Amino acid sequence: MLIRLFSALALFIAVMAGIPVKAQPSPVWNAADIKLQLKKLDTLGSVLYLAAHPDDENTRLLGYLAKEKLYRTGYLSLTRGDGGQNLVGDEQSELLGLIRTQELLAARRIDGAEQFFTRAQDFGFSKNPEETFTIWDKEKILGDVVWMIRKFQPDVIICRFPADSRAGHGHHTASAMLGAEAFEAAADPKRYPEQLKYVKPWQAKRLLWNTFNFGGNNTISDDQFKTDVGAYNFLLGKGYGEIAAESRSQHKSQGFGVPAGRGSSMEYFSTIKGDAPKQSLLDGVNTSWSRIPGGAAIGALVDKALQTYNMEHPGASVPALLEIRKAIQALPDGYWRNQKLKETEQLIYACAGVWAEAYSATPTVAAGYKLEATVQVISRGNVPVYLRQADLPGQPNIAGPQELAFNKLTTFNRTIHVPADTRISQPYWLAEPHPLGTYAIADPLLTGNPENVPPMSTRIQLQIGGQDFTLIRPLQYKYTDPVKGELYEPLVITPPVVANLSNQVYIFTDNKAQSVPVKLQAMADDVAGTVRLQLPDGFAATENNIPWKLARKGDETELRFSIHPVKASTANHVDTFTVVMNCNGKDYTQSIRHIRYDHIPVITLFPTAEARLVTVDLKHNGNRLGYIPGAGDMVAASLRQVGYDVTELGEKDIMGGQLQQYDAIITGVRAYNVNPRMKYWQPRLMDYVKNGGTLLVQYNVNNPLVTTDLGPFPFSLSRDRVTDENAAATFINPGDPVLHYPNDITTKDFNGWVQERGLYFPGNIDKSYNKLFTMKDKGESPMDGSTIVAAYGKGRYVYTGLAFFRQLPAGVPGAYRLFVNLISAKKE
Repeated sequence: MLIRLFSALALFIAVMAGIPVKAQPSPVWNAADIKLQLKKLDTLGSVLYLAAHPDDENTRLLGYLAKEKLYRTGYLSLTRGDGGQNLVGDEQSELLGLIRTQELLAARRIDGAEQFFTRAQDFGFSKNPEETFTIWDKEKILGDVVWMIRKFQPDVIICRFPADSRAGHGHHTASAMLGAEAFEAAADPKRYPEQLKYVKPWQAKRLLWNTFNFGGNNTISDDQFKTDVGAYNFLLGKGYGEIAAESRSQHKSQGFGVPAGRGSSMEYFSTIKGDAPKQSLLDGVNTSWSRIPGGAAIGALVDKALQTYNMEHPGASVPALLEIRKAIQALPDGYWRNQKLKETEQLIYACAGVWAEAYSATPTVAAGYKLEATVQVISRGNVPVYLRQADLPGQPNIAGPQELAFNKLTTFNRTIHVPADTRISQPYWLAEPHPLGTYAIADPLLTGNPENVPPMSTRIQLQIGGQDFTLIRPLQYKYTDPVKGELYEPLVITPPVVANLSNQVYIFTDNKAQSVPVKLQAMADDVAGTVRLQLPDGFAATENNIPWKLARKGDETELRFSIHPVKASTANHVDTFTVVMNCNGKDYTQSIRHIRYDHIPVITLFPTAEARLVTVDLKHNGNRLGYIPGAGDMVAASLRQVGYDVTELGEKDIMGGQLQQYDAIITGVRAYNVNPRMKYWQPRLMDYVKNGGTLLVQYNVNNPLVTTDLGPFPFSLSRDRVTDENAAATFINPGDPVLHYPNDITTKDFNGWVQERGLYFPGNIDKSYNKLFTMKDKGESPMDGSTIVAAYGKGRYVYTGLAFFRQLPAGVPGAYRLFVNLISAKKE
């Protein structure tokens, strides 16, 4: 019961206070940080910035508002960036959203703002808000924006984009539309009344649009309100252009590293709702303590604490801060009372030199099993600190009462039991199946949180200067890497066993059986049971309910199943099977996935252990393929699934190898954007085509390119795209041999595509190229540049903007058939 009490307490504190939860050391402020936070304690103002995606936020402005103006500042991103492309790996969709969530949190730790989200899923590029709202559940997303406004209570809301086509993306425009509607709805108690059990209606002072001049679109003008955000902060030792560059450069999966800016920098604002600012963004807002009834006297106390603060002896400020805390506690319950009480307590811990952590000896623990935990506390500020009590989940009163000796680390070790009904550490927005465009969130209190509330925490009760404090620290995994030093990861709650599949798609071109290896991994000691495959109609397995037993946590065993279609079929069809493990009388269906990059904490999640079963009428006439990696995709692995021998090519292979041994060579997505060697490899690749080879180049963005000579004949890259995955494809020349060898391609092969048809189509195309298709989004003219093919010498060159990098891993049958045709030149 106590463990659930701690979880509920941590949830309440994190949700209602808007605290980002992350795997990192306990906060430690230096003397300059304390000075800055003391100044912030004297400021009662807040700003919420609103946009659609990770990277949309104006990091210079956020840093300026949070650390110069000292407002409570938040960024509400409608999505987690799930629909974009990935420059650091091959993760797509929800997995990419997990990476970008952590990149945003890293950015906020630098610029000082807080991070929030709605349940909207980024489904890729959207050309207009009408399309966006056919996929997003507008009423739910609007409710999430209203919820965050009511919870955060911003004095001013700032939109990054306008509510029209100048926004350049349907999601961008939609964010501004939602911001304007939520500005009114948040103040209306008749709108989303179910939220009023937890929050109250809130009317912001004004809604502004942060106008811009980038991408060839200049929306600023001299008659707009403007402010200089290029200040230099001596306490930080940086200007806000430098802070902004560090913050924005955390968006590494998007390749958004930027240089530092220094000096004056103007930001412009257009008023959308409310009265226009004249002197400052928060004109007409009382940002002093007098905005709270009875608060003026506290403001005087804070001013005195600021005047007497000694950066060489921060502990001397503790008595003044204790007086401030006592005065704040006497105020009626309210937003600023609670916010400033939290800030004051953090300042007291910092000035008193209090540091506390709770960590486990292992990164994972299965629900229902035991865990070794350690709690450490130290007081380093020459201020008397008394430890009244320390509690771990299920282990109350593990320490105390005792006075903490100056600069002596106090350590407590305990074994705790994790209740069997503890939820596994699945990201809360991925815990339930969801429709396209909108995540399903079972607990509305979680909405807005950037990540999960820690499943277990320790509660440390202290007494400082005669006042009682409760310090809560999440239980984390802490370890030492011999190269990187001390590191922190979130403690992960797991099922007792997980299953991983080597492939996510199994392609059947006939009714022959395929071997399906299933790797079981024990997440606890002494686990055993049976495993079976839950198969759809039309498929059968020769084995089922295979017994297994694993003695130690971390042990693995591989079991093999043999799956085959019940009868031969020439119809294209996609279905799914699931691995079901029975352990201790309960069925489990989870796999485990770790996402590891140096710039973010380790991410662990538990997708369902499942894979697609695809039947497809597919022929191919080649076998050996060369693949030049790009920005990260799973196309090579997908081609191996249908029988190709795929070799990854590098410098030695291309500049000194025998390229003619390959039936075709394929470049990965954005290879000409991210690999500088492509400029030097290109002549060799063109010689390969000229001598009879087939080269297929997958999509690249139009800037930057390491070379603009992408093919044997001229073309350029545009920003043209077709975002509707169901858009009709019309054959320009139905008799073109590419459409008939080795597979007869029909319009049915464009059924079942995911997210989009394609992007960054070629333009200014030389007449030497054949164009295969026209396609268009609703209300637009047909585009004919999605795929172009040219004969060059004895070989074939193909450039395609079609999103095969999404379709092949998704097991889209027609995409396989078309891709195979593009790389299967008929030999004379």
